[in-house]
Amino acid sequence: MSQINYTQTYFGEHSEDWSHDQLNRYLRDEQLRPRQVWENVRGDLILSENGYIVFDDTVADKQHSFQIELVRRQWSGNAKDVIKGIGIVTCVYVNPEKNTFWIIDYRIYDPARDGKTKIDHLMDMLQNCRYQKKLPFRTVLMDSWYATRKIMRYIEKLEKIYYCPLKSNRNVDDTDGQQTHQRVDKLVWNETETEQGKLIHIKDFPKGHRVKVFRLVLSTKRTDYLVTNDLDQDSTQDAKEKRALSWKIEQFHREAKQITGVEKCQCRKQRAQRNHIACSILVWVHLKRVAHQADETIYQIKFGLLSNYMREQLKQPSIRMVLA
Repeated sequence: MSQINYTQTYFGEHSEDWSHDQLNRYLRDEQLRPRQVWENVRGDLILSENGYIVFDDTVADKQHSFQIELVRRQWSGNAKDVIKGIGIVTCVYVNPEKNTFWIIDYRIYDPARDGKTKIDHLMDMLQNCRYQKKLPFRTVLMDSWYATRKIMRYIEKLEKIYYCPLKSNRNVDDTDGQQTHQRVDKLVWNETETEQGKLIHIKDFPKGHRVKVFRLVLSTKRTDYLVTNDLDQDSTQDAKEKRALSWKIEQFHREAKQITGVEKCQCRKQRAQRNHIACSILVWVHLKRVAHQADETIYQIKFGLLSNYMREQLKQPSIRMVLA
């Protein structure tokens, strides 16, 4: 397992079983799908009736790529800018009792070929979790990009709970129809509402439909507005802690990029890119399993290989230096 070089040439030079051409044909001709990830991870899951399904997307950075299929300009939350890359919508299952998580599904954002938006991909994966995978879960977490009427109402139809941030310019009403809707960041909060949240109506939702919003002051320059359909939730701190579980998916994105080389493939064809992404996620699944068994982190497992090499080299250096 390479630490820094993920090219087919490097792999072929160090493998006794695979040449560069063989690997290139595999990526070009094989058809790895998201279901392969599920088939490999399903036996590792520790299910919970209080489980969380978390959705988000990430961008595999291809800033210096000019002729790779699937690459398009899109917003990257990591770069805080519009960059060239391949969009990947991901789905993670979280067991809150065990405080652990697993990647269970993903979709490649490619509207030019399949005509689907990121919201469509989320809906596909959510329905798959509920009706095909039949996973037990109670709560759905997602980013503000996915906090649409379509998705929120569908989660309510499933009789599940959602927590998601609202964009600061989202129009809401906290006066039960006595006044017009206004931006959520213009609401006035008293002490009780700050601690327990307040009931609001979101513009364009059915008349009388109410959700609860919490004001989370994260810093002097950032305030988030977290909305949920759990009207019994009366603690801003508890709502904040539930929302914090969404960072599990950010952890997956970071580990996949730093450990598996998911961004490094330079193949031009979209099928090779799809297969490389699938292989990278499958590598993460295996490392996650090994790390769990060894009670270590994925980073310790991956970079421990280099540590073992360094120990052996210090004992018996391949290249010896003798001072004159």
